[in-house]
Amino acid sequence: MSILKEAPRGGVLEEVGGQRRPLLLKTEGIETFEDTHRAIYEVYDGLFGRRAKPKSKEVRDLIALGLVGGGMPSAEADAIVEGLGPKDLPDLLKVAQAMVGIAFHPDVEDRLDDDAGEENAPEKPQANPS
Repeated sequence: MSILKEAPRGGVLEEVGGQRRPLLLKTEGIETFEDTHRAIYEVYDGLFGRRAKPKSKEVRDLIALGLVGGGMPSAEADAIVEGLGPKDLPDLLKVAQAMVGIAFHPDVEDRLDDDAGEENAPEKPQANPS
């Protein structure tokens, strides 16, 4: 059982390998990814539909690096990712999208939390034109 109830700042809590886990893409992880694959901004654009989607190997490596950034030993992170099959790829793609998105925009979640109650808030009175 994890004592972590919230995502780490700049990270996410997502289900990977059947458990909810912290994922945090740190600078070291980004550098490792870029040394192995390509620029993270190209992958970012691919995750959000502005370029070709990332390859499954890129997505799996991002997830493993995020697990390591979230505090998991690298051998364990690799084992979890290797244990996931092709059927898991759509979910991994969503997790990668969330993880990379929040890594580059960590304050978005704070703004979303601030806006959360606006739909149920009473309407603001309209000024009466005189």
